[in-house]
Amino acid sequence: MRILIVITALLCSRSCICEFQTVEVQSGEDVTLLCSNLTKDPSQTDWFRVDNSFKVSCISSMFGSGGDPSLCRGFEGGKFAMSSNNSFVSLNISEVNESDSGLYFCGFYVNKHTIIGDVTQLIIEGDESNDKEKDLMDYLQHNYSSLLALILAVLMGFFMAVALGLVVVFSSCCEAKEKLHSDSLKTEDSSDLNSASLKLSISRKRRRPAESRELETCVMYSVRIV
Repeated sequence: MRILIVITALLCSRSCICEFQTVEVQSGEDVTLLCSNLTKDPSQTDWFRVDNSFKVSCISSMFGSGGDPSLCRGFEGGKFAMSSNNSFVSLNISEVNESDSGLYFCGFYVNKHTIIGDVTQLIIEGDESNDKEKDLMDYLQHNYSSLLALILAVLMGFFMAVALGLVVVFSSCCEAKEKLHSDSLKTEDSSDLNSASLKLSISRKRRRPAESRELETCVMYSVRIV
């Protein structure tokens, strides 16, 4: 029980809202983990796991409740499925085994701040890991700050990568829009030039009969005088 208290305090120390729960399942069963959705507007959301070897791994990520989940490297294959609605962000794990045991939590990137959501310890019944839990307890007690910095660094890395991607997409859209506007202006200028040339040509044609009539008048006038 002490290890649960230490891990919960570690993960919730920088979070606005953080609840802890324990889920126990039999090996081979399916399980769905829930995390309260802390965002009102669409934002980047990720599921993470801390395993018994103290490794923090990204499981899956998505943007907003209507986005398409993207599985992180090492978690492909259909075993993990992430979904979201206005109330909860869920993670479904199919046919769990001892390697799936660990600490699961979700992270949100809101207003340029990283928020750690609810924390769930997944226990696979029949998993003999008392010694590993004792080692994890000792490690957390002596490396609290280092592990907290590691978790926050992982979260910030993923969120910054997503933010950079959105900036690149936005810039590309702006450039395409400016190019389309420039091409439209060139087309309008070309049309105006062609219209002006056509008007000038018509004006010249209209002047020619008048000049011919003046010439004929002058010739007739000269003949009459003679």
